Amino acid sequence: MSIAERLLELGISLPKPTGPAASYSNCVQTGNLLYVSGKGPVAGLQEPPKGKIGREFTHQQGAQFARLAGLDILAAVQQHLGSLDRVSQVVKLQGFINATEQFEQHPAVLDGCSKLMVEVFGDKGLHARSVFGATSLRANLPLVIDSIFEVSE
Repeated sequence: MSIAERLLELGISLPKPTGPAASYSNCVQTGNLLYVSGKGPVAGLQEPPKGKIGREFTHQQGAQFARLAGLDILAAVQQHLGSLDRVSQVVKLQGFINATEQFEQHPAVLDGCSKLMVEVFGDKGLHARSVFGATSLRANLPLVIDSIFEVSE
């Protein structure tokens, strides 16, 4: 089954990928590695969420935001590669969570994106990851996720 068929089966439609917010590229490929710049939960939304997890948003809402960021990541990868079938492996996700000092559920937030990758790619969606708490993020977004993919020709 192709990834496009898998997305259809899951009822997932990818948004139009967001563009870079400054002077950088959405994706950079070197050899068989594709690096995707940080994505927040903004694609397809009229107004992006603003605020901290643990104050304005719960960790469950944060997980939904991470899923939205994951959809934007997939849209950027598809735009760059032409097809998500070229993804050999999701290598790494790195999440930055705009959270209160007391917040401790960072991994549960990033799970929203991690679970999406496994839903879409199966075993090829299993990845290494890091998650960090941040005192602030661009545009006061609740999170930003960057990623690395292994791709085939």
